[in-house]
Amino acid sequence: MTVARSILLFILAAVAEIGGAWLVWQGVREHRGWMWMGLGVIALGLYGFVATLQPDANFGRILAAYGGVFVAGSLAWGMVADGFRPDRYDVAGALICLVGVAVIMYAPRST
Repeated sequence: MTVARSILLFILAAVAEIGGAWLVWQGVREHRGWMWMGLGVIALGLYGFVATLQPDANFGRILAAYGGVFVAGSLAWGMVADGFRPDRYDVAGALICLVGVAVIMYAPRST
């Protein structure tokens, strides 16, 4: 259950951070205005809180692992929100990052 909870929290963090950055991007680059940017800033703040809910108490480990989730999630967000089509190198890189996440977060450790 702890691994499932951790994965869910990584997904929620990705939605908050990537979604927040996308909203700011839309507000600035696509001239959608201050409301989009403000919502983006709020979402980015929520990301910071979601990350603290991970069962592991090591900040560096959580943020390092989240980096891999961010890579894969960003490509997925681009596909859904902007019609981005990743090439095989994008996909391979994202898969490598997710393997890194699994090793960092879920490898058995002696305590």
